[in-house]
Amino acid sequence: MEEFEESAASKKTKTVYISTVISIALVLLMLGLLGLILVHAKNLSNYVKENIVLNIIVNEGAKEVDVLALQKQIDANPYILKTQYVSKELAARNLTKDLGEDFVEFLGYNPLLSSIDVYMKAEHANNASITRLSQQLTRNPLVKEVIYQKSLIDMVNQNIRVIGLVILAFAVVLLIIAVALINNTIRLAIYSQRFLIKSMQLVGATKNFIRKPFLGYGILHGLIAGLIAIILLLLTLYFAQQQVPELIILRNWFEFGLVFTAVIGVGIFISGLSTYFAVSKYLRLKMYKLYK
Repeated sequence: MEEFEESAASKKTKTVYISTVISIALVLLMLGLLGLILVHAKNLSNYVKENIVLNIIVNEGAKEVDVLALQKQIDANPYILKTQYVSKELAARNLTKDLGEDFVEFLGYNPLLSSIDVYMKAEHANNASITRLSQQLTRNPLVKEVIYQKSLIDMVNQNIRVIGLVILAFAVVLLIIAVALINNTIRLAIYSQRFLIKSMQLVGATKNFIRKPFLGYGILHGLIAGLIAIILLLLTLYFAQQQVPELIILRNWFEFGLVFTAVIGVGIFISGLSTYFAVSKYLRLKMYKLYK
């Protein structure tokens, strides 16, 4: 009879622990998904900013060697990500491809000018930085004009800023919800062990001695839940890239690694902290209050 009761109690404890780990893993999965969304949103905003093009139109008759020297000078600017020299001939071929007919043959000459396409680094892709660069370049005698879409740059930066604030607010709310859910899950798990805690205390065990195994299990559960959440996140990433192959452009395994590390860290920290406070609560309670 006693063996049966011990076996039933052991199964009940294991069931509680398994349900606790699964519950924490699902909450961490939500946090991880939000982290991946934040990383992809950041990478997408950088990708958009770094593909805004400034067309530096070169004066007619400028020597190619001088234009290439200007390109090297622009490349040395810390604001610049990359540049691309577009000769008259290349510009004509690109336009012919876009139009679907040879306009040079129709006109009898090539009216296009050579140019340098400039791509800014994401942190400098704003109108203030671009205006300063444009003013510097227009003073160069080789440069005829600098063309860029000021309204597009303003719109991109404004939309990215608004979307970033919305995602950040959502992240804060979800983090609070996640902490509350994990805390409640741990409290329910410890609640089922309240008589064991009090029994150990009544036979003379110190508070630290009683807390230690519970904290160990709490940290272990947080770690296991974090690893489960990471596996689910990797599967989510895999299927997302299968459905939307373009997402591979935004892939950054270093940042993903930071998200995965944060998921495990949050799981261990919240689980351990919640376990500590839950056990401490039942250590302070009087015996008769355990039945309430």
